[in-house]
Amino acid sequence: MVDEVYGGSRNGNSSDDPLPKLLGVDNGAGFRHLGQRPALSTLKLLVLKTSFSDSNWPDALDGENGTFVYYGDKRGPGDLHDTPRQGNQMLRNLFDEAHQHQHSSNFPPILLFGNTGTYRDIRFIGLAVPGAVGMGADDDLVAVWRTTGDGVRFQNYKATFTVLDVPVVHRAWIHDIQNGKTVLSAHAPKAWLDWVGGRKFTPLKSVPANAIRSKQQQLPGTTELVAYIKLVHEFYINDPYAFERCAIELARLFMPAIRSWELTRPWRDGGRDALGTYRIGHGAGAIDVDFAMEAKCYGMDNGVGVKALSRLISRLRHRQFGILVTTSYLDLQAYQELVQDAHPVVVIASGDIAMKLKERFGSLDNVRAWLQKI
Repeated sequence: MVDEVYGGSRNGNSSDDPLPKLLGVDNGAGFRHLGQRPALSTLKLLVLKTSFSDSNWPDALDGENGTFVYYGDKRGPGDLHDTPRQGNQMLRNLFDEAHQHQHSSNFPPILLFGNTGTYRDIRFIGLAVPGAVGMGADDDLVAVWRTTGDGVRFQNYKATFTVLDVPVVHRAWIHDIQNGKTVLSAHAPKAWLDWVGGRKFTPLKSVPANAIRSKQQQLPGTTELVAYIKLVHEFYINDPYAFERCAIELARLFMPAIRSWELTRPWRDGGRDALGTYRIGHGAGAIDVDFAMEAKCYGMDNGVGVKALSRLISRLRHRQFGILVTTSYLDLQAYQELVQDAHPVVVIASGDIAMKLKERFGSLDNVRAWLQKI
């Protein structure tokens, strides 16, 4: 069941792992499997487990859009596909097969699990397939560069999967998979069969229950994420005007289609804005939409209030939208007015920034180097 926690024993060793008893796979790391790796023709089932705790390789679930980003198991220099458990070879084979014109029915189901932080208990993330809506062969599996502590460069895979709209994977299907009747099983989920037969994506999307985010929902949720936002705040604490240039670069991490921008003059109340254009569409048929940005380099205990938000809204002309970037949060009254009056303003708060920096750059050292370049 999606988001259900499956617990193991409490012996404090590898025997605590619930996956061998749950699915019949081994108790290694990363990719687990039934069948013989790495060829897809000899694989029956793949289980992919992530810790969600490696800042250098920030696996991430986007529950709103139903996608999951996973980094391969290459952790040092050498051949991209030379890894002990052949995980990167299996990634390559999965995505190669996913983009073939002739679709093979011999495709192993992929079950995603994540650590909970309690012993070796795991949470079921969902049934996944390679790729995502709108992504092609050049986008869903890419080799990214990283650098070791002593400055040696190497590559690893960054893979994007779609979590299918399958709330329950039935035990009867697991039994049929183990017996080699994956596609022919009467218990195979329709969303999975639709993808195997026609590469149709049916992602499991979850819409946020409340558009008005609380203070806690906007702040970083873990001590690790707090360190990212503190690094940014402390970098600009003595020169808050310089943060506006950083805020634009932060916004571009979330909104890559920002085309052009310029900083405007400082205002009497100490603020400074940027104006820019955001491209919608592609090629000759695309259009540019104007935006205005407000940036606030505050500590996490100092929220952005109604006054700053109102100033941004008052500057929005017809068919413009606003972007608020802050190392803090938008306070409740301001957020309520923003949502209730349906103002077109994108809010990028400290928690959003911290997660994006971890996902994009990995370690704090990498983030610091990026800030220095800005």
